[in-house]
Amino acid sequence: MILVTGATGTVGSEVVEQLVAAGARVRVLARDPAKAAKFGPSVEVVRGDLTKPETLDAAFAGVEKAFLLATGPELVQLEGNALAAAKKASVKHIVKLSASGIAREPELQLRRWHREGEEQLKASGLAWTILLPGNFDSNALGWAHSIKAQGMVFHLSGNGPSAPIDPRDIAAVAVAALTQPGHEGKAYTLTGPEALTTAEQVQIISAALGKPLQAIDAPEAAARGGMLGQGMPEALVDAVIELMVLIKAGLGGTLTSTVDEVLGRKGRTFEAWVKDNVAAFR
Repeated sequence: MILVTGATGTVGSEVVEQLVAAGARVRVLARDPAKAAKFGPSVEVVRGDLTKPETLDAAFAGVEKAFLLATGPELVQLEGNALAAAKKASVKHIVKLSASGIAREPELQLRRWHREGEEQLKASGLAWTILLPGNFDSNALGWAHSIKAQGMVFHLSGNGPSAPIDPRDIAAVAVAALTQPGHEGKAYTLTGPEALTTAEQVQIISAALGKPLQAIDAPEAAARGGMLGQGMPEALVDAVIELMVLIKAGLGGTLTSTVDEVLGRKGRTFEAWVKDNVAAFR
């Protein structure tokens, strides 16, 4: 039995669907089981919440491996709750979705949260695999509203590139680690196959839509206000802006071949992701 946390999110949903396609027995931890009903009868759903340790024993009972996903300033506590339940249930292997960093001192806040979680996992005594992706292709969905309303994308990254990766490829690496031997004790830095600036990503969306779009480098204050207005916690907003400043400085475009090596195929391009999701921008 494989347990998936964060199963209704972008990567977690793909992990569940790809595990089912691979013939695995899958259980989902869900705060709201109704949201997990989309996976159908082949997936077991257990009500639980990483913020409530008393709800986790039932979720981890009988589980051999687990996909662990938590975010934000409380990440270490949430993952610690999951690891305590996993150890109690004699889980053998944890695959953690982490986040890659940018080489600098002091370390990025987003990276510090995840690094502390990684160290906690390594100290747990459980077998582990850590996935370290950077920018997701699907982050572009955050531009959908302004593309529809104004034909514009407002961003903070200037002419700095990132290496966006398709969430399906992140999930595929996770599924390989959960279903195949040889991934224990590995930390995989994951990127897409090409480095792209925001303007280049916007032009790819423009070509798919068949209409002109503009990429506008926005003032930091405006971006901060927009994220806070969407309900993002202030600590997370600060962390995102810190990352964007470094991407703008040209520090975010490093590529790896890990996806190709683990999966035995090329990673999907941003253009391919856009073609599959173009309806979201119409």
